[in-house]
Amino acid sequence: MFVLVGILFLLLYGVLVFYIGWSGWNWMRPAVSAKFKIAYVVVLVLLASSFILGRFFGDFALLSMIGSYWLAIFSLLLLMLPLVHLTTWLLRLTSLPRHSVQKWAGSLTLVALVSLLIYGSYNAYTPIVREYDVQLDKKVEGLSELKIVMAADMHFGLLSGKNHAKRLVEEINALKPDLVLYPGDIIDDDLDAYLKRGIDEIISEINAPYGVYASLGNHDKLDGPLEELIDALERSNMKVLYDEGIVIDDKLTLVGRKDRTESDRATMEELMSTVDHSKPVIVLDHQPYDLGIAADNGVDLMVSGHTHRGQIAPANLITSAIFENDWGYLQKDSLHSVVTSGFGFWGPPIRIGSQSEIVLINLKFDS
Repeated sequence: MFVLVGILFLLLYGVLVFYIGWSGWNWMRPAVSAKFKIAYVVVLVLLASSFILGRFFGDFALLSMIGSYWLAIFSLLLLMLPLVHLTTWLLRLTSLPRHSVQKWAGSLTLVALVSLLIYGSYNAYTPIVREYDVQLDKKVEGLSELKIVMAADMHFGLLSGKNHAKRLVEEINALKPDLVLYPGDIIDDDLDAYLKRGIDEIISEINAPYGVYASLGNHDKLDGPLEELIDALERSNMKVLYDEGIVIDDKLTLVGRKDRTESDRATMEELMSTVDHSKPVIVLDHQPYDLGIAADNGVDLMVSGHTHRGQIAPANLITSAIFENDWGYLQKDSLHSVVTSGFGFWGPPIRIGSQSEIVLINLKFDS
């Protein structure tokens, strides 16, 4: 079954690459020689295969980098080309010269593609701070409010690298948080890339009086004992909560869940069964599913990521259809859900319709 799905994926991918290549060739054909056709096909095949080969040969950083940028171009062209073809077809019904229409359509498509790549890269690498005020109907002795900074989906590795990690440190420390939370996808499937680039040492400079805590996401993976991954992350000055809870300074409870993809993760009911609900209960759950279940089990605040807010519009329409809260703040009964669009990115290093962000939650208690 897995092999069949893989074959079907490759066939569909091949058809889409052919569509993009055919569109580009039709635009360039009047101005290039026949010899250029061979070079064009070779370059297109190399670009298209770089995305796939980069997943199998992770040691070749350049191949993975080319594949990521190709995926950005591939995604944008699939969105743009159908509209371009429809427009040029309609313009053929007018008296405008067909050759001129095709020439200008191709030129404008190229300009739009480059502009979107620049704009998307800016959104991906220029984080903003998004702020929410959350009021809990619980008293905490000696504490009226708590400044929480939350960042998820950093996907640290090849393209979300040292410089992006330094931005995270600078932004978070400038906010002077009381507590820092990372609800998953800290690395991008490759612990070696995270360690070799010294990202572990960079983000260890983040500090908060009440500590730095993390849960794992679907991309926090390791081909080996999971303890090795957790140990590596905890050397970055964070405590990983792996289906477990902790009471902080006898004031509030933090619970970190295993990712939804892990078959042995505990249910919310099991995790909440031993929690002191007189204290505020904060849950780190990478994927923002089952808000109703969290509310029914007395969770006060749940922080999540995973959705990227679609990363490249209009994929945000898909995430908003899947998740009750795919981005931002939502209150459901007594539960407060905060979902971030993420600090990093997956695959193409661009964001359109979303932006890299750090979340500041001003958590206020009943006085």
